[in-house]
Order: sequence, then C-alpha cells, then structure tokens
Amino acid sequence: MSVDGSGIMCDVVIPCRDEAAALPAVLAGLPTGWRAIVVDNGSHDGTAEVAERLGATVVHEDRAGYGAAVHTGVEAATADHVAVIDGDGTMLLADLVPMLDMVRSGGARMAVGRRRPVERGVWPWHARLGTKLLAAVIRRRSGFGIHDLAPMRVSRRDDLLELGVKDRRFGYPLELMLRAAEAGWTVHEVDVAYGHRAPGTKSKVSGSVRGTARVIKDFAKVMR
Repeated sequence: MSVDGSGIMCDVVIPCRDEAAALPAVLAGLPTGWRAIVVDNGSHDGTAEVAERLGATVVHEDRAGYGAAVHTGVEAATADHVAVIDGDGTMLLADLVPMLDMVRSGGARMAVGRRRPVERGVWPWHARLGTKLLAAVIRRRSGFGIHDLAPMRVSRRDDLLELGVKDRRFGYPLELMLRAAEAGWTVHEVDVAYGHRAPGTKSKVSGSVRGTARVIKDFAKVMR
C-alpha cells in the first residue's frame, strides 16, 4: 500500500468536543500504519491533553461545529487517504480498514458507514427517526442508495478538498453528498457496528430531541 512521506497509510480525523473519557478506548483501536488526528472543538475536559498523551496529532478548531472540526482535520492530514469518525466510542476504527480497501481498489470514490446497533437501547428513537428522515433527503437529492448520514467515511484527501464543502455545522454530511453526486462520485455504504457511547461523555446530537432538531435545522439551511 502507498503511504505518505511519513509512512502513514491513512489519516483518520476524529472531531471531538469533551470526549476525553472516550479517547483511550477509541485510540487503542487505531489500525497499524494509520495516524489519528484529533480535532479539539472547544473541549473543557482535557480532551486535547489526553489525545496528545495517547500519541495522537492534535489540532484545534475554535469555531463550534461538526463541519468546522472535520474540515480543519482534513486540512491537517497529509496522507493520500483520509477517514472521518466520531470520537465518542460508538464506532470502531477497525471498521474503517475495509472501507479504505474499497476506495483504494477503485470499488468506490468514497465508502461510508451505515450504523447497525449492537444491542437495544443504543440508538434513541428521536435520533433514529431523524436519521431516517435525513437519509431519505440525501437519497432523493443525491441519488446515492444510502440509509445513514455517513457517520464514518473514507476517501482520497485531495478529492474531498476539491469538492469545496462549505457548511461548517451539522449540514456538512448533506452538502458533502450533494457535491459528491454533482461530481459524479461513486459512493458505497457498508454496515458498521454501533454501540453505546463511552461512560462520562454526552452526545451533542442524539443525546436529546433538541440536538436532533438542530441537525435537521442545519440540513434545511443546506437545501435552500
């Protein structure tokens, strides 16, 4: 496999806001030859210090917003391929490996994950319903046969930057898919395990009805 000048096979961007309690388990699953880029998005719990202690590259993004953190992390990456995954411990870094293989082999321009709960109670009803509705919007607007909001994904770094995604909040995944469709990308969705958040952390989205509503509002802005 090709690597960058530092010997990195793939950079994995992990946007974080107050995920210090989750990072030890998350980063313990970092695949060999991959580099973790933790983007501290205004944490108050020592997330950056924990990430640095665990060997991750840490960058800071003071603008609050999922899209802002992801974009900053992608810009900081240097490997040919870049992955994105949440830092809350709900998904496994190991599940990114076959997604990278798919992109490298030409099976897809971008591989994205479809969350499959490992047990009952993992995914609150309001978050699951919101995801279902928003995924339907993505399918209709992009033509991609996906059923989730691409919570984890892999693509070439340069391809991703060339799309020019502008949204810096939770509308980022929708704009990403719309721009990818316009650019003629092939996108393949694969099932990934979805478990409970790490103890001591709280979701900014699925943890409350208000959080889910905020995502829907950001999607609506992108569709204008």
